[in-house]
Amino acid sequence: MSRVGKLPISLPKGVEVTISKGNLVTVKGPKGTLSEQLHPDLSIEIENGTLSVSRPTDQKRHREAHGLARALLNNLVTGVSEGFVKELELVGVGYRASNETMKQLLELSLGYSHPVMFYVPNEVKVETKQEKGKNPIIRLESHDKQLIGQVAAKIKAFRKPEPYKGKGVRFVGEEIRRKAGKTSGKGGKK
Repeated sequence: MSRVGKLPISLPKGVEVTISKGNLVTVKGPKGTLSEQLHPDLSIEIENGTLSVSRPTDQKRHREAHGLARALLNNLVTGVSEGFVKELELVGVGYRASNETMKQLLELSLGYSHPVMFYVPNEVKVETKQEKGKNPIIRLESHDKQLIGQVAAKIKAFRKPEPYKGKGVRFVGEEIRRKAGKTSGKGGKK
């Protein structure tokens, strides 16, 4: 039995779950509405404020879908009740971020000869913080975990952290594996 799949999901107050034909699950909550198409063989049950997923057999395809379906449902419930937050940090001299002209248009200065303009989808709230003496931070907030992860990955891809000086866009608290630079020893060969 899948350890993840057999865990029940508790539904917070204000969250409504509807399951239609073919296992299309729609979750409504205070932060928004999300829906996900799950494997049609799985059975999803709501009882006493908890959501549970079970599989019909122990075939490989059912075992694979069981834990995934439970994790996706948990992300839907968490997203519409609490939401998700990702913070990106810009490390480098002269790196800046702002969204003052339009709330959904992110303007990034990442060491290129031109500013990078990125339009953030309406489902994601974006906020930039720039304190003196600290690295600029981009804060993304959304109820959709897949969408916020995709947006954060696209922003990070504009200037990935490089391993020698650590400059680039990274998640707050992310550790970058650093490499040693060139050695300046000239002795050895004669």
